[in-house]
Amino acid sequence: MNKEIDSNKNHEMDIKVKLSTLWIVVMFTMIFADILSFISPNFFQDMNQMQINQTMLLVFAILLEIPILMIFLSRYLNYKINRWTNVIASIITILFVIGGGSLYPHYIFFASVEIICLIYIIYLSYKWRK
Repeated sequence: MNKEIDSNKNHEMDIKVKLSTLWIVVMFTMIFADILSFISPNFFQDMNQMQINQTMLLVFAILLEIPILMIFLSRYLNYKINRWTNVIASIITILFVIGGGSLYPHYIFFASVEIICLIYIIYLSYKWRK
């Protein structure tokens, strides 16, 4: 019986580590997509056409904080809350990646990697059984 309990704890820890690691991949991918966008030739010309204000920057900051928090939360939340938090955070992040993206080829590549990782997070969370 103790081996079964230990096995369940190891399985849960493995899932938590996978989820946390995937969130790290998403976060770094988002960072590098933004960095490359900043050095794109027409980036600042395109940005001048947008009306950027403090409210928009706050919303972006909150949306960008989700993957950062999920690195920690996916390791430390309990099973039931963890599953749903990962699913909801992934859906919000997918919408942000698609809605806030550009048509630069590098961004499309990075966004594809992010979305694949986020879909896998949803899959792992959905299939995760205690």
